[in-house]
Amino acid sequence: MKYLLAHDLGTSGNKATLYTVEGQLVKSIVYPYTTYYFNGNWAEQDADDWWKAVCQTTKEILKGIDSDDVAVVSFSGQMMGCLCVDRDGKPLRRSIIWADQRAVREMNEVKEKIGADRFYKITGHPISVSYSLQKLMWIKNNEPEIYSNTYKILNAKDYIIYKLTGRYVTDYSDGSGTNMVDLEKLEWSDEIITTMGIDGDKLPELRESTYVAGNVTREAADATGLSQDTLVVCGGGDGVCAAIGAGCIKPGVTYNVIGSSSWISLTTENPIYDSRMRTFNWAHIVPGYFLPCGSMQAAGVSYSWLKNVICTGEAAEAEKLGISPYQLMDGEAEKTPAGARGLIFLPYLLGERSPWWNPNARGAFIGLTAAHRREDMIRAVLEGITLNLNVILDVFRQHADIKEVIAIGGGARGKFWRQIMADVYGLKILKPNYLEEATSMGAAITGGVGVGIYKNFDVIDRFIRIEEEHLPTEENHRIYQELMPVFEESYNSLVSIYEKLSALG
Repeated sequence: MKYLLAHDLGTSGNKATLYTVEGQLVKSIVYPYTTYYFNGNWAEQDADDWWKAVCQTTKEILKGIDSDDVAVVSFSGQMMGCLCVDRDGKPLRRSIIWADQRAVREMNEVKEKIGADRFYKITGHPISVSYSLQKLMWIKNNEPEIYSNTYKILNAKDYIIYKLTGRYVTDYSDGSGTNMVDLEKLEWSDEIITTMGIDGDKLPELRESTYVAGNVTREAADATGLSQDTLVVCGGGDGVCAAIGAGCIKPGVTYNVIGSSSWISLTTENPIYDSRMRTFNWAHIVPGYFLPCGSMQAAGVSYSWLKNVICTGEAAEAEKLGISPYQLMDGEAEKTPAGARGLIFLPYLLGERSPWWNPNARGAFIGLTAAHRREDMIRAVLEGITLNLNVILDVFRQHADIKEVIAIGGGARGKFWRQIMADVYGLKILKPNYLEEATSMGAAITGGVGVGIYKNFDVIDRFIRIEEEHLPTEENHRIYQELMPVFEESYNSLVSIYEKLSALG
């Protein structure tokens, strides 16, 4: 029997997943690693932790499996990072990851030299501190010796591809998340690189997601337990791999990931350029398509914060019962009506990308009174996250006829939250059989297409099926429609306050 091995290098850890070529999930193993948060909104990871995670999970997942039966290994990975390596592939510093918000000066420099509209048209993305370009510029400005010694800059999966094959390569989807790719030409943008004073030789080779980077080297085979005959396929950025795993492979299909961060994407034949630049566009893994997307910073992060800070009682009780604390929290939230008795939560605990693109944005409860209870706060957090996502969805509804949304990710396990999504969006919400395997599944299928096991991406139908549907409740949807403008006005009213708070440190 032949197998597909996928590694999903996420923010909290690496998930190794093994599938049969027929689409059966064999086993999945997670290896956590540390994210270093400091200086308020800085975030870094150690690339050696990524490699250790890949080696350990590969060895574990191959127990009882002949390594010669692994036909391909492919990847999904966190996007928009900046890892500097020297000519020998050795990391020169920790990787600055997607969540890092330090490069404000560099963001403003790009706005001044290229202009927001021109930049958005070239890359399909707004100018933001979140992207690799601004992070590389920050290194050049603040750590010139490291910049000078940098041979290539890589994202997480690109580093692992190098460790396995010795090749410095990235794919179009991950490349489109660097802020340095001409989206419609699918090549590094000479205009951006030259204008911003970046050394283009420091960028890796840019190829399709199905590109075979090479075979596993002898050294990598010894470290991982893989066969040297195993082929390594690039794969893609996690958000784009998730699209494959959710079945979002043809125009009009829309999906919503609820994880630490959250995003909504749909497959289109052309990029969607929003006049207010609230959303952005990835290069799709499926050739010829694009993946317009809106991604917020702190979805699951907000619910996790609530668990750790406010719902400590539920967390303790859940541990005794051997269940998820979120199950108890959802149960509490169901006790209060839609709208959380006039309480609004702004989910900006890590600044915000879509739809506001404001690194200084901060979380807030609006309308809190002495009459509010903990269940109101729980529901307000779930609603606030979903209302924020609805701002993104409304952008796409101006360009596409969206009738239903596929919900995946850890947050989509909650039936109550899925119903809130249906009520806020006013759309049918679909729950597939796999919720947290979409990114690894997308990577595995990309690998299978890359080595010729599958003819095309339609093979996803072997892997997934819809298990549950949620229809919007008319009364709740009416309440959320009335709440939406209040939610947006709440954010806009606080923008100047955010700036003042940021200046205070």
